[in-house]
Amino acid sequence: MKTGNGTRLFINEVATRDGFQMESCFIPTDDKVVLIDRLSTLGYAKIEVTSFTSAQAIPALRDGEEVMQRIARRPGVVYTALVPNVRGAERALESRIDEFNIVMSVSETHNLSNLRMTREQSFAQLAEVIALAKQARVPVNVSLSCVFGCPMEGEVPLATVLGWTDRFAALGVQGLTLCDTTGMAYPTQVQAVCEAVRARHPALEWTAHFHNTRGMGLANTVAAVEAGIRRLDMSLGGIGGCPYAPGATGNVATEDVVHMLQCMGYDTGMDLEGLIGAAAELESLVQHELSSQVSRAGHRLTRHAPPADFNAIVERAKARPIKKENA
Repeated sequence: MKTGNGTRLFINEVATRDGFQMESCFIPTDDKVVLIDRLSTLGYAKIEVTSFTSAQAIPALRDGEEVMQRIARRPGVVYTALVPNVRGAERALESRIDEFNIVMSVSETHNLSNLRMTREQSFAQLAEVIALAKQARVPVNVSLSCVFGCPMEGEVPLATVLGWTDRFAALGVQGLTLCDTTGMAYPTQVQAVCEAVRARHPALEWTAHFHNTRGMGLANTVAAVEAGIRRLDMSLGGIGGCPYAPGATGNVATEDVVHMLQCMGYDTGMDLEGLIGAAAELESLVQHELSSQVSRAGHRLTRHAPPADFNAIVERAKARPIKKENA
């Protein structure tokens, strides 16, 4: 395993879109704005603020325009949102979005289940969104779901993944995200896929997006970084999930991943203590315990006081004779 040696990584927060859309209770607009403004100060490269999907489809994010218009834009942070179609793109442009994040699955069954369209239908619709973005001079990132496996089809051939990356690259998108939508990825697979796509399209901005369904999220993150990926999606507190994957859990937790990468010597640009504080605020908003570990345990060098009777323990230890072994 390699050491980071100060290599710069770029952290993208998805809790306020990918996470909030899965929550059973509606997070008030004022609270969303306050949280995003707080996150903007912590060193993120990008924050996925909301979704411009219809309010009927995702009622938890029905306030997308208001949130996007009210947040305090911090220089150096990209404020992105999910844009499903041309109508959503028009709404996003009116809200002064920095980037379009568009989504489709490389699995036909998952795409039909999630988006109610075939992959070809999705591609045709997203090609229109990309054309509109070009006219408006807004960058586009494509998030490809189920790159590392589909819960209904099983393995997804690498050739299929490469075929879709080729088609989107040909449309002039800025970047692509490799999504482990349902937590099926494993480290050696991640390394092979990441190396293959980077070799094929080295000029694109590649991002990795992992879920922790089977406890391999952190290991998969390391595998992606060692394969040359420098941009990573993650979710504060580990919230999120996929409605079309039984047993799927949330994204890898931002504070857990940042803690790990910083310990390994990578430069994430992130304020870890600030993340832990933000996670506490998030837990009060979603009204349930978060799955992240570092928000509870703290940094690995967090100090704890010894037992209250420690001095007495020391004195008793000093008074106890040391047994000598027989010569």
